[in-house]
Amino acid sequence: MNNLYPIFLKTEQLNFLIVGGGNVAYEKLFFIMKSSPNTKATVVAPLIREEVRELATRHEIELIEEVYSPSYLDGRHIVIATTDQPTVNHQVYEDARARQLLVNVADTPELCDLYLGGIVTKGNLKIAISTNCKSPTLAKRLRQLFESIFPDDIDQLLQNLHRYRSTLKLSFEEKVDRMNELTQELIETND
Repeated sequence: MNNLYPIFLKTEQLNFLIVGGGNVAYEKLFFIMKSSPNTKATVVAPLIREEVRELATRHEIELIEEVYSPSYLDGRHIVIATTDQPTVNHQVYEDARARQLLVNVADTPELCDLYLGGIVTKGNLKIAISTNCKSPTLAKRLRQLFESIFPDDIDQLLQNLHRYRSTLKLSFEEKVDRMNELTQELIETND
């Protein structure tokens, strides 16, 4: 059973630390920035790949070319460990937990407070996909499927519904009921 609770974070109000500068760091950072381009992030690693550097330049990500030290956790909210050294990743986990920070150790579910799932974004519509770390490949394929299913102009529908909702002079409960009636046809099928 998947007991995870999905939430959507305003990442531009948070500060991320990525420990590691290789392929996995790039992948994590790429999808964070794709979903939330204004995320505040710092990458700490003695060696940083060129792709990470390019991404950092496009998004004003701070790069620190040094080995990990617990002092880099200061002022952070979420920590992601992506090194190829299990002892370093475990130390990052221990240090982050001691400071009550949320932490993700790549490819080590038992050392994670959170998982970075597949994300579908179409304008203001955002859907998160989790397989509870059972199959990241399936989450990726589902993301691709949903990206192909939802039309690019679905954001126009969202904008129209938002405008309509703001014109309703009803109580909160009545607004919910009216919007539920209006959108019911989205899930109804005609035989």
